[in-house]
Amino acid sequence: MPDSVRILGIDPGSRCTGYAVIDVFGSDVNVVAYGVLKLPQKKPVSERLKQLDILLRQLGEEHRPDEVVVEEVFVAVNARSALVLGQVRGVAIVAAGASCPVFEYSARAVKKAVVGYGQADKGQVVQMVKTLLRLPEAPAQDAADALALVLCHMYSRRFEARLEGAR
Repeated sequence: MPDSVRILGIDPGSRCTGYAVIDVFGSDVNVVAYGVLKLPQKKPVSERLKQLDILLRQLGEEHRPDEVVVEEVFVAVNARSALVLGQVRGVAIVAAGASCPVFEYSARAVKKAVVGYGQADKGQVVQMVKTLLRLPEAPAQDAADALALVLCHMYSRRFEARLEGAR
């Protein structure tokens, strides 16, 4: 495991896509940026996907991540929503992860890593992210989900490094 790594997390959504960037130096974590990319709702899905591609490529160019983390798709209530979310995830993986490895975690795995309970509610995730990263205020829900993703990946990397060290 390298001494430092920059991780970009993306919580894909067809209306709002959360993002977070952290730097990990050994056991230290520095929050670089986080927020929500809001996509125009009055536009067709194809236009929103193009806009998301542009915004994520800009994020990638600005922050130059070493690794990208994207939340896995969950089973949606209707097929159209699942299809659109799958398209958003595809854009996120290609745009943000074009030059680095991409990792994926389920929402349940992220909640378990951050809250300690795989069925935690959204409010619990927001509070734990705020506490763990010592943020001055609670982030917006989509940004909190992206921050939780990068935390989950950071914990997973640390676990893998310990396993390697034990071998």
